[in-house]
Order: sequence, then C-alpha cells, then structure tokens
Amino acid sequence: MRLSRYFMPILKENPKEAEIVSHRLMLRTGMIRQQSQGIYSWLPLGKRVLDKVNAIIREEQNRSGAIELLMPTLQSAELWQESGRYDAYGKEMLRIKDRQDRPMLYGPTNEEMITDIFRSSVKSYKDLPLNLYHIQLKFRDEIRPRFGTMRSREFMMKDAYSFDLTLEGAVHSYNKMFAAYLRTFNRLGLRAIPMRADTGPIGGNLSHEFIILADTGESEVFCHKDFVNFDIPGEDTNFDDVAGLKSIFDKWTSVYAATSEMHDEAAFNAIPEGDRLSARGIEVGHIFYFGTKYSEPMGAKVQGPDGKEHAVHMGSYGIGPTRLVPAIIEASHDENGIIWPESVAPFDVVVINMKAGDQACDEACETVYAALSKAGRDVLYDDRDERAGTKFATADLIGVPMQIIVGPRSIASGEVEVKDRKTGARETMTVEAAINRLAG
Repeated sequence: MRLSRYFMPILKENPKEAEIVSHRLMLRTGMIRQQSQGIYSWLPLGKRVLDKVNAIIREEQNRSGAIELLMPTLQSAELWQESGRYDAYGKEMLRIKDRQDRPMLYGPTNEEMITDIFRSSVKSYKDLPLNLYHIQLKFRDEIRPRFGTMRSREFMMKDAYSFDLTLEGAVHSYNKMFAAYLRTFNRLGLRAIPMRADTGPIGGNLSHEFIILADTGESEVFCHKDFVNFDIPGEDTNFDDVAGLKSIFDKWTSVYAATSEMHDEAAFNAIPEGDRLSARGIEVGHIFYFGTKYSEPMGAKVQGPDGKEHAVHMGSYGIGPTRLVPAIIEASHDENGIIWPESVAPFDVVVINMKAGDQACDEACETVYAALSKAGRDVLYDDRDERAGTKFATADLIGVPMQIIVGPRSIASGEVEVKDRKTGARETMTVEAAINRLAG
C-alpha cells in the first residue's frame, strides 16, 4: 500500500477528549473516528488491526472445535420475554419497534437466540457436544461510555455458546474454551490471567475473567506472581483430551487470582509477601457456565441415552475484539507511539523513502516494495513528498514492527537501514539482504 494513496488521517495534536493512552493513539493514528457518544467508525488502519485480531480468534475457536455462524443484530423481544430477561434487563438494552409495531431490540448478547436455534434443530444427545460462535456487533447503552472503544456503546463481540448433555460434558467444554483463550491472548501478544469471577445464582467455580495488567485498568486485581511464568498450551493441544485439558485448567487455577469483587484478603495475605501481585487490570475475555438457565424455560431439550428428555447444560464465552485492540496498545507503546505485536500489526514492514523524487531512492524503494509484497508481506510504502523527520515520526506513531529506510547516501553504496520498532535496533545491509531478512 502506497501511503500517498492511503486514507490515514493522522492528527498532529493529542485529542483533548482522550483520557488514556490507547484512546489518544487510536485517534491520532486515524484508526477510529467518533460518530456519536460511545459509537465509532473503524478507519482503514484500525480495520486492518481488527481483522487480524478476529482472524486469530477464529483460528483458535476453530482449533478447539467451535463452529462459526452469524446471528442478526436485531432480535425479537419475544425470545427475551420467553427467557424472562426482557423486563429484567436494564436501560442498557436498546428497545425499538418495527413498522408493524412489533417489539424488537438491538442485541446486547445472544443467549436467547442461540438457544432458539439449537432447540429448533438438535433433538438427540448424539449431536452433542456442540459449540457455536459468531463475531458480531452488539449494543449496550452504557450510562458512561469512555476510553474510546475500550468501553463503547456499540462494540464487536466474539460470543460462543456450548451445549452438553451433562454437567461433566459442560465442564469439558468449559476447559476447552479456557485453553483456547490462553492461546488466543498469547498470540495477540498479551499475558492474560484467568481470575475467578462471580457466578451469580448458578454458584460453583466455573466463571473466569481473563485480565491483562495495565496501569489504566478499570479495577484492582490480585494474584500470585507465578502466573507470569506459566506455560501457554501448545499448538498441538488435544481438545478431545479430557484429562489433559483438566490439567491445564488445574494448573492455571492452582494459585490465587481474583478481581476486586471476588477478592479474599485473608487468602491473598497467606501468599508470601514477595509473591503477591496487586495491580490494575483490563478484562479482555469472560467464560461462564450457566447450566440450564435458558434451556429450561425455553425448552431446549434433547433425548438422552435413557430415552428421556433432558434440558441441556450451557455455557457462554466472550471476547471483545474492539476492546482488545486498545488493550494491546495499553500493554505495548512508548512515548513515540504504538508498538504492535507482529501478529496484529496493520502492516509488517514500512518502506521509508527519505527523498522521494530521487531516482536511486525511488528505484530501490520500488524494488523492496515489489519483492516484499510478492513474498506475501503486508507492506506500507511511504512515498509521500514529506520531510524525512515527518516520515520517521509517522512510522513510529503507527507502530509497524519493521522499517526499511532508504536514503541517498546509503543507497549510493547499495545499502539500506533496517530498524526494529520495538527495540530501536538499527542495522545497515544491502537491499538484497534486507529483502531476504524481511521476506520470511
């Protein structure tokens, strides 16, 4: 992509309305634009990152055995009346009527709709277990939307829903998602700590929020510092291995971790002082077993091996992609801008032409740009007629992991400079060597 032809409306000044780093940088880099309170457009640079986040989420959901579908944003109020939540849900739900005066709503979540889909199609235990997920926009009319897309009214959510005949099966489905979430956040460059969360009237211990530590976190969290060194489940994880997944769950829940709502001061103080970790945290995912809360009132039952009908056991598993993007920025930035993990960077490489119009610089840049693009790399070519300092600042601000700097002096010797955005390390090498280094 040639920057001279790209749409990336960078702001020179820090937006006054931005209270935290991620909000400020997402506005400055032209990733997002606010349309109304808590509602944002994702501009091209931001959309590229969001798409890469979603791709990783999809890969790990599919790896775990979950199956993707897509449900509508608008839902019939009848389903929510059937479950008993329509009147109980607060003002966060946007209630509307269609032209036939039928009550509708802009879905804040999809438990009712997925239960309706399930009950209309699945009748036998032989079709279980089943986990269905989608990635879709949702709306919750937050009383105080803030921090950009970290807490917005319209947001994107990956929500998955598991269906099992028994509690034991539901626990295994829960453990699948537990392991999949650990892998997902790790691939996004984040160390997410699963913390015990409130299970409400369901009880038990099958509810965890996945928290990343950040100074701008919404709430205080408490945990054992051993979490920093726990091994992430590998790519070869067998999601059909009941005992293996249980061992992963047991390991990651073997030491203390809780949000402020679930904090047990006595249990925390029992940890040796040097192993205690208290910090601010950002929730990036939540998994929850809720049993037959929806299947019972909505008649989602299957015939069991005993010939009788059984209400299925369900769980829900959420990740907010539009929340993850600012969370990644909060965890990875410096005074010059964003430092994207390679897995979600909008571009892999930025080629900086220090003197556009100089024949040698132009030819070298075109050679590098064509070769890396052909190799399948996402390349941004800064071919603008701007000062070199402006181009360097732009490259650092938007956080592309690798920079290839082409200037008249170096290219006269057949060389370019390669800079690592994260470490700041610079290395001079031939054009061919730079292409070979970054083409893989």
